Amino acid sequence: MNRKTCFFRLVALLSLCAYVLLPLKALALSIGEERKIGDQLLYSVRKELPILDEPDISQYINTLGNKVLQIVGPQYFDYRFFVVKSDQFNAFAAPGGLVFFYTGLIETMNNEDQMLSVLAHEIGHVVSRHIAQRLDKGSKVSAATLLLAVAGLAMGVPGLSPGLMMGSMAAGQAINLQYSREDEEQADRLSFGWLKQMRRDPSAMEDMLRVMRRITRYRMGSETPQYLLTHPNPEARLGYVASLLELEKQKTGAAYDTTDNFKFLRFKYRVLMQAIDHEKLRIYCVNTLASATKVEDRTLAHFGLALLAAEERKFDQALQHLATVQEQYPRETILDIDRAVLFIQAGRMDEARTLLEQAVKRDPTDMYGLYQLAKMELMRGSTARAEQLLQRVAAAMPEFPQLYFDLGQIESSRGKEGASVFYLGKYNLYRGKIKLAKQYLTRASKETNVPEQMRIEARALLDKLKDLEKGI
Repeated sequence: MNRKTCFFRLVALLSLCAYVLLPLKALALSIGEERKIGDQLLYSVRKELPILDEPDISQYINTLGNKVLQIVGPQYFDYRFFVVKSDQFNAFAAPGGLVFFYTGLIETMNNEDQMLSVLAHEIGHVVSRHIAQRLDKGSKVSAATLLLAVAGLAMGVPGLSPGLMMGSMAAGQAINLQYSREDEEQADRLSFGWLKQMRRDPSAMEDMLRVMRRITRYRMGSETPQYLLTHPNPEARLGYVASLLELEKQKTGAAYDTTDNFKFLRFKYRVLMQAIDHEKLRIYCVNTLASATKVEDRTLAHFGLALLAAEERKFDQALQHLATVQEQYPRETILDIDRAVLFIQAGRMDEARTLLEQAVKRDPTDMYGLYQLAKMELMRGSTARAEQLLQRVAAAMPEFPQLYFDLGQIESSRGKEGASVFYLGKYNLYRGKIKLAKQYLTRASKETNVPEQMRIEARALLDKLKDLEKGI
């Protein structure tokens, strides 16, 4: 029995004990209940799947999501967007405004409009509260059963596939979380309208649906991707979106901005570097250089090759590839941070420091540059400056685990083991290492050499963990 199966059996048992007396009537899921289910799902995902949470990756996808939300208007939820390392072709909108993109889906995308179209579609499901509406209108379903079904969809657990998740573990009811054709049309209609308002070409929706249709046909007879289970019948959706595009063409004055795909392509290569075999990525980059018709595609292939060269510690080669990208994109200052990272890896600290100081001065809100400067200061032994910078990152990205490891190192170097234990608790918590997190946080909550504010926070985090494990 593998770890994931054991996990879900344990959750099922806890669900039976904790929720059997707490049924949720169909269509009666409150906003607060949706938020709590979302929190529990994120807790589960952190335990079972790796989240790519580096500042530049997280910053990009959340910025993109917030661009859609600016068009959508005020919402009940604080949306958060995550990249999950998994070869599944999947994206999933969970209760509470959580949206997960799987690296297997990102790998199939060619431009930012395509990513934006899927992201907007998922936001459309959350805005319309389609998951709450998937509950059987004629029955009561426990929060535990709903959570297990949602977790099964997010993690691709075969026994929890949509329409097959039987609630015998809790209320004896069935949940079908497969979106209906009407749900899909509504989410597509909303996404289409939002893309138009953003002056983005909605034909990207059609492009992604063609990818989904191809994957459906290619995988006939094999295990169906989770995304195609929850978002069924891409053929019907393709017809509907094509009709929307045809109506739009008949209107006069419809015009869309040309999208600069630099940020998306850089993001994609950063993701693929962590998600796929490096030799496969090298072949992809070389083929792109040889055959791509667009200059931006060929140029950013050099970025992928720079990442690969740096991984092999061929820093001169990596800097040459990066210089090619910077020549084409001289105004993209994030490349200066990338260059500084290469300098740090090559031990050229003074050059790195100059670039990073300039980057942080230009944009103090860029957490990628701020965090890289903090890491460099830590390596140089400037712990006071490093701590100051890391606390600024923590204020903007409070669930980024690595910064707590760094803060723990700083406190340990000062001989403040209690504070170090507290930070190690938070580090393990946000990495999904719950058992270790509890051990460290329990120590931090009790030891007198831990600052009082940290003891208070440690107790609060332990209470939250207990609440998440007990359920709603």
